[in-house]
Amino acid sequence: MRKILIVGNWKMHLNASQASLLLHRLQERIPGRRDIEIVLAPSMLSLQPLSVQVDRRKFRLASQNAYWRDEGPFTGEVSFTMIRDLVSYAIVGHSERRHVFNEDLETIKNKMAAAVRNEIMPILCVGETKQDRDDGETKQVLHDQLMSALSNLTAGEVQDSVIAYEPVWAISDGSNYTEHIVAKPHQVAEAVNYIRRYVTDVFGEKAGKQVRVLYGGSTVPEIVSGFLDVEGVDGFLVGGASLNYQVFTDIIEAAWRWQRKGGKE
Repeated sequence: MRKILIVGNWKMHLNASQASLLLHRLQERIPGRRDIEIVLAPSMLSLQPLSVQVDRRKFRLASQNAYWRDEGPFTGEVSFTMIRDLVSYAIVGHSERRHVFNEDLETIKNKMAAAVRNEIMPILCVGETKQDRDDGETKQVLHDQLMSALSNLTAGEVQDSVIAYEPVWAISDGSNYTEHIVAKPHQVAEAVNYIRRYVTDVFGEKAGKQVRVLYGGSTVPEIVSGFLDVEGVDGFLVGGASLNYQVFTDIIEAAWRWQRKGGKE
């Protein structure tokens, strides 16, 4: 049984003291849930102080990004090697890295390999733009992103990774997450089924069954049970809503209630 995984991506929000306060509030309100894994991805600046403050019985930390070279003359960059003692996970290939910072498939492939090389579990983000979907290219985009990003990994490394399906057209900017577009369950089911089928075909049945696949796109508490009902969805990559400690707590509690009721039939 794959453990539910909920990741809060704080993006470029909160200075170190604000991040510390948010973590404090979350630790006060969220009890330890043995069968739900909660991961927080603060800014790079906040990772080190939060690594001292975090209650590791409740939370793990993730990096939002890192550079794929282990060390060298790369002014301003932070490598996976530098953060390996601070984080358990790293987000790789988020749509904002692809579309705002122009990270190409080769760069994302190298970052996936660097994360695994440094014993950090990658959370690979894949997903199509609105134009891709309107043009009927969703599966082709997913294929290209998966084929490239996973090409340097073994079956065992893939099965231990996480893949987040994040339709670019359904990602909140953090200012209006309650009113943003949310993908419909059948749209997510089609994409997640394709992702698992690809992993199974290329890396084998065990990898296809064990890799965790998340939905990432304007997650709010009201949609949690409906999306966990979708076959193959194991949790959420939460953006804007993770900055609100009450809403993020409610998302986790909704997942716990769904699980207590028996989860998937």
